[in-house]
Amino acid sequence: MQENYLAKWLNNELSGAELEEFKQSEAYDSYRRILEASNRLEAPEFNADDTLEAINNRRTLQENKVVQLHPFKKFLKVAAVAAFLVVGVSFYLSTLDERVSTQYAENKEVMLPDNSKVILNADSELSFSEKDWNEKRNVELHGEAFFKVAKGKRFTVATDAGTVAVLGTEFNVEQREGFFEVSCFEGLVSVTFQGAETKLPAGSSFMVIDGQVIASKASDGNEPSWINAESTFKSIPLKYVLQEFERQHNLQVETDQIDVNQLYTGSFSNTDLNLALKSISMPSQIKFKLEGDKVLFYAKKGE
Repeated sequence: MQENYLAKWLNNELSGAELEEFKQSEAYDSYRRILEASNRLEAPEFNADDTLEAINNRRTLQENKVVQLHPFKKFLKVAAVAAFLVVGVSFYLSTLDERVSTQYAENKEVMLPDNSKVILNADSELSFSEKDWNEKRNVELHGEAFFKVAKGKRFTVATDAGTVAVLGTEFNVEQREGFFEVSCFEGLVSVTFQGAETKLPAGSSFMVIDGQVIASKASDGNEPSWINAESTFKSIPLKYVLQEFERQHNLQVETDQIDVNQLYTGSFSNTDLNLALKSISMPSQIKFKLEGDKVLFYAKKGE
């Protein structure tokens, strides 16, 4: 990573490729949290009129009186202020949530403070408060993750679409724009969506597509297929399949004259690109053209 990436990042001057390289560095998370902390710090209110009046009053009371501070005393004052700021920011950072994120074509395993295990799918983010974990086992999820929850107190997963609550079980949660699905693989899961609660026993699933609740079943097996590098779909609009293909293969997808709302049932490999392209195009009766980091899906001629 180039040494000037930090300065360019702070000034929003990084190119797309440079930004991706910077995000992969070990120091990125620390820089991001420090920037978030500094953005949230608020300066005390300042009243210029009151301050000017106070200065004039002091000049009247101490007219012709000059106080010369010893240079070392000035240094001590500056050092004290600097130390105060460092301690204050450090304390503030300690209260921030822990955050773990994944990039395209990346999975990551996270161990929570109670030894619950979370596996993040590509392009996802998980956050939680380690400091307050003993009081409440809460996590916030953007994207998709598979949870193996240690038995204990109530465990809650909050998403923009709904909330999932359990005591100890194994389940998968996916929340993307326009798509929300919870699948229970072991135990019992409670899903709250738009104020209504649904209980999911093992082997069942709760799905919402474009605001509509869809009846569905959980994938076969003891864990979601993406854990084993394969993405599986049952009657899912093609546009969501293509979005997942983008995340798993880190490619830009474009479409031309195809119905992205047609339902797709099948699976594609998360590691074998050519096989994945065929697995999507053949059942959907469409063609594809791969050029560099872009792939175009288009309608067959004469159809």
